[in-house]
Amino acid sequence: MRDQESVEVLPPSSPSKQTTTASSHIPQPLKFLVSNIKNLAPHPLTAENYSIWRVQLLQQFTANGYVGHLTGIVKPPSDPTSVDHAQWLLVDSNLLSALFSTVSQPILPYIITSTTTHDAWTVLERRLQPTSRSRVMQLKNELYRVQMKDLPMQQYLIRIKSIMDNISAFGSQIDTEDIMLHILNGLPPNFNSFKSTIRNSLLPIDLDTFYSMLCNEEIHLQHEQYQENTTTTSTTVLYAANSNNSHSCSNNAKRYGKNKTPQTPPATPTYAYSPPSSQNSARPTCQICGKLGHVALNCWHRCNLKYAPTESRPPRALLANPNTATSQEWILDTGASTHLTPDSSHLYYPTAYQGSDNDSTANGSTLPIHNTGQGLLPLSDTSRKL
Repeated sequence: MRDQESVEVLPPSSPSKQTTTASSHIPQPLKFLVSNIKNLAPHPLTAENYSIWRVQLLQQFTANGYVGHLTGIVKPPSDPTSVDHAQWLLVDSNLLSALFSTVSQPILPYIITSTTTHDAWTVLERRLQPTSRSRVMQLKNELYRVQMKDLPMQQYLIRIKSIMDNISAFGSQIDTEDIMLHILNGLPPNFNSFKSTIRNSLLPIDLDTFYSMLCNEEIHLQHEQYQENTTTTSTTVLYAANSNNSHSCSNNAKRYGKNKTPQTPPATPTYAYSPPSSQNSARPTCQICGKLGHVALNCWHRCNLKYAPTESRPPRALLANPNTATSQEWILDTGASTHLTPDSSHLYYPTAYQGSDNDSTANGSTLPIHNTGQGLLPLSDTSRKL
């Protein structure tokens, strides 16, 4: 009885059958490769995955000792009637069938007429290798333009690693320093100090160490950003009035009035100032000179007793009439165009008022104006504005 694994090489009608009665058998490594080829190369060949598919097939054929049939190193014996030729043909035919089973339907017509494994391998390489080179160029261009932007560092490095793996799968390699340069170029501006440190480093750095340094730098920058957010001050600030303004008012008062007993200079008032909101962004109007762009507190003429605005404006104190007004010498307010006093004896050279204006107070009442003149304005030691 013949071995069940034997195969007749020549047809029964061949006249040489008597001289080649020895039968060929399938080697065990070949049986293993043919039976498990789809598990060893699970993804069928397409135009996009040729490089990966090629590496897988070469690895499996090499491991089982049949890579020579792919590359053409193992050639058929010269005598087609010999037992060696029959054995070679048996092995090559099984390898060709295994190769067909790993090719997708769109690619299979390229090699369906091939008679040997080497012929099919050469056809696939000739048709798909240019596509692989184009894909490598596309991947390198993508690596050159990749940017981190708002991605976390881990996702950014994973994206770089995926591009590098695809380039390697197509048979191309990139130098380690070039990889690090592409990664640094894609980092945002807040990594500038880190990039300068790496570029000026005199010692070589491997990729694993470089990845760790990038992750540590991201954690450090996030910690700094958190500290800046927690220590941000509110929009309200304290503004101290310049003490020179008080001295200026005092000097002006001495110029236009008689000297009285010197008074203790008041403490510099402190005002709470909040930046104007977008709703009150209109330019203010000065209540003294009537010009736009500043308030009475910053007006140059606020302490000039002889200044009279060109525009006729009724005098307004813009200050609520206090209950003890009769006990005060002056009612002072830097927002007013004219200061008031209930006692005419505080005026120097008073003259009777001939106009028709009245003084309006904050409670809505009006007061008549009896006299006008010049006088010495006292410097208050309270927090009232001057």
